[in-house]
Amino acid sequence: MTKLAGWKKPCAVLLLCAATGITVSAQTFTTLHSFTGTDGANPYAGMTQGTDGNLYGTTIDGGANSSGNVIKITPSGTLVSLYDFCSRSNCTDGQYPVSTLVLGNDGDFYGTTQNGGIYNPLYGTIFKVSASGTLTTLHSFNAIDGVSPYGSLLLASNGNFYGTATGGGTCTLVGGCGTLFMITPGGAFTTLHTFCLQIGCPDGQLPGGALIEASDGNIYGTTHGGGNFTYCPQSGCGTVFQLTLGGTLTTLHTFSKRDGDYPAPGVVEGSKGVLYGSTAGGGISDLGTVFSMTSGGTVTTLYAFNGTDGIGPSSLTAGSDGNFYGTTIGGGTASQGTVFQITAAGALTTLYSFSGTFFYYFGGLMQGTNGSFYGTTYFGGTNDDGSIYSLSKGLKPFVSLQPGSGQPGATVKILGNNLTSATSVTFHGTPATFQVVSKNLITATVPAGATSGRVEVMSSSHSLLSNVPFVVAP
Repeated sequence: MTKLAGWKKPCAVLLLCAATGITVSAQTFTTLHSFTGTDGANPYAGMTQGTDGNLYGTTIDGGANSSGNVIKITPSGTLVSLYDFCSRSNCTDGQYPVSTLVLGNDGDFYGTTQNGGIYNPLYGTIFKVSASGTLTTLHSFNAIDGVSPYGSLLLASNGNFYGTATGGGTCTLVGGCGTLFMITPGGAFTTLHTFCLQIGCPDGQLPGGALIEASDGNIYGTTHGGGNFTYCPQSGCGTVFQLTLGGTLTTLHTFSKRDGDYPAPGVVEGSKGVLYGSTAGGGISDLGTVFSMTSGGTVTTLYAFNGTDGIGPSSLTAGSDGNFYGTTIGGGTASQGTVFQITAAGALTTLYSFSGTFFYYFGGLMQGTNGSFYGTTYFGGTNDDGSIYSLSKGLKPFVSLQPGSGQPGATVKILGNNLTSATSVTFHGTPATFQVVSKNLITATVPAGATSGRVEVMSSSHSLLSNVPFVVAP
């Protein structure tokens, strides 16, 4: 039985259905792996591409100790378990990992666990793990600095990681209201903000999603509750906030149900200065919305779901074609969830409607540099222990940068496919020095004078553009 006790009851349960479905248009849906329990079970988070071209992720249950594990899977579906949590006495190495892994500058992956640690088995940890499976616990939460970190970490342009803890902190509500924190790659931890220290939680509560560093150099994220209690009296409708790298928080928008409530974890940046996200509820039919927001906090509802097109959208992913992609927990042809595409103007296309046995879906879609999208299912698959799937709609290969922002002079990783023949790398047209490390990896130095924009890798026969603009930090 999985441990989801830390997920607060106001949080919308994200459901998706089994890996057999109905193709709506010319898409190719493939189940890459069905978990068996011993190799992991119930993946809660999405996948991350490594420098070797393989995908890395976690499961919240299963593995050798039934406490979750770190996994690696090839794009064709060969899976290896790299590390089993709770391998140390009293689970001081963590238990039940729940966040999407983040590739660090050192080539290791960074993530969080919902439980475990040295202080209390319910508080959680921050860890790093190598591609070969060597795990280091960087931080154990102690309740004052947070409890149950659900959102994935952000590697910012200053080289530090930023994240959220869904509970804990110093607010007076039972279980805490959540925190924002920063941690160095070496494990030095700083609490930046504790939510809901003011009456009415105007700054929000229960942050649970991924953070992004936008083109203006600030960090953006969402809280699942807090803000407006008039229309969402139980827990508040949720907020969108801005955070400086130094830790100053500004609440940009408070949802009011009509424009959405309970925003899905995180936002993404489309055109410069415009953020996009979704809400699990609210809108005209109270079935969820997709919205855009300026960096100043002006929100526009782009789309309100009505049931036939889906119910309860999850977090969005920016695709290499300029569109956004996501899933819904229900609705669609068989009333059991969908995969959708939506343009920046709000035109929605249902790509795939699921059918079969319901299962939870929490991790967002990830687009690999081969152009295909990858996702996980909490239940379902051959053994009902969850699965990993891919969905291809014929998008071209591209390159992806890690981290997605940096200052001139910084070294960044460029991930892709068939990179050995690269002859030049440019950052928004400015040439950069680079080194080809392998067919899947180039390292490059952000050139002086570069501005934020697409990165291009040229060879004698073709060129590859980055899927999203690289942010040149001031």
